[in-house]
Amino acid sequence: MNVFAAAALGLLGVTAAPYLVFLGLYAWVRPEGSPAAKEPAEPTVSVVLPTYNEARIIHAKLDDLLELDYPMAKIELVVVDSSTDETRSLIREYFEDVDALDLVLIEEDERRGLAPALNEAYEAAQNEMVVKTDCDSKLPPDVLREAAANLADEEVDAVTGRNVEVLGGSEVESGYRGVQSHIQQLESHLDSTLIFHGPFSAFENDALLSIDPNSLADDTELALKIRRQGGRVVFDPAVEYMEASHSAFVKRRKQKDRRAMGLIQLLVQHRDALGRYGRYGMVVLPFNWWFMIASPWLLALTLAVGTVGSVIAFGVAGLALPLVFGLFTYLGQKDVLGPVQALYSLLDTQVSLLRACVELLRGKGDGTWEADAELREAFD
Repeated sequence: MNVFAAAALGLLGVTAAPYLVFLGLYAWVRPEGSPAAKEPAEPTVSVVLPTYNEARIIHAKLDDLLELDYPMAKIELVVVDSSTDETRSLIREYFEDVDALDLVLIEEDERRGLAPALNEAYEAAQNEMVVKTDCDSKLPPDVLREAAANLADEEVDAVTGRNVEVLGGSEVESGYRGVQSHIQQLESHLDSTLIFHGPFSAFENDALLSIDPNSLADDTELALKIRRQGGRVVFDPAVEYMEASHSAFVKRRKQKDRRAMGLIQLLVQHRDALGRYGRYGMVVLPFNWWFMIASPWLLALTLAVGTVGSVIAFGVAGLALPLVFGLFTYLGQKDVLGPVQALYSLLDTQVSLLRACVELLRGKGDGTWEADAELREAFD
């Protein structure tokens, strides 16, 4: 075995080691359900909904909210809108015929980005539980009750949930979310989870904090700040939502890379939390640092070194290694890998994280977002 092949195997072993440790920890803890002491509760709720050019789907989203199994008299809807289409007027027209819940419509004439918009919406929210949801997500009727049951635990200040159905049928996203759910469940049982999800997250109003105006991962930043001030933030698989996603490689980059940039940026900004806040800083944050920052670079280096070693050993035939990798990627984005589809889903995420690292090093990234027409169609 030549030195490059040996180095590639060594790099692969180093890359895999933390994942094997995490798997062992999962087998030892065997986390199930939410770690919160859940109790039935019915607090007043402020549902925060940021909108930007959602004319095509806004009626469906509002219908979705009205179908929630919760007393509408206890819900206010806080919409913060920066649209250039007729979204705003459609919302007003909708509520002309609906008295079921109160509407607070914040109209932004200048688009400032998602984080400033959410800061304004959170400040306007008056009720005990504040829920953030996205326009292109669907919620089951019981989601507010499940969230409220988690927040009834005095130690829990925030809760997020899982994507139980990927609208549009993306097996790539479904596979990744399945793996991510297991990770977040273990994190929550150890202490708190890191990642919070835009389609549905719920917070105690008293725990809300201001988000960095330049944040690209607003929900996760808020959860991280809440944990740093002493609260607990958990993942509950019973808190469900549905969100659309792509499988095609190029389309996923557009959808996933901005989110990856935000998460990496957030970890770097809060690097002083490593080793602090109990198991959160000792286990949860280090694992996410490895997964989001170290692992993507190590995998890329492993492929490069392995290819060199393969060519040295087998000549032109050694190029079979990158060709096999390319074929794996091609088949993965076609959702045809069967039992190893979840493995491709993790690889796809590593690609986004690597690209995000490069873009951040280049000084790229801002807080605005664009509506994806295809994903809106899947939602509709």
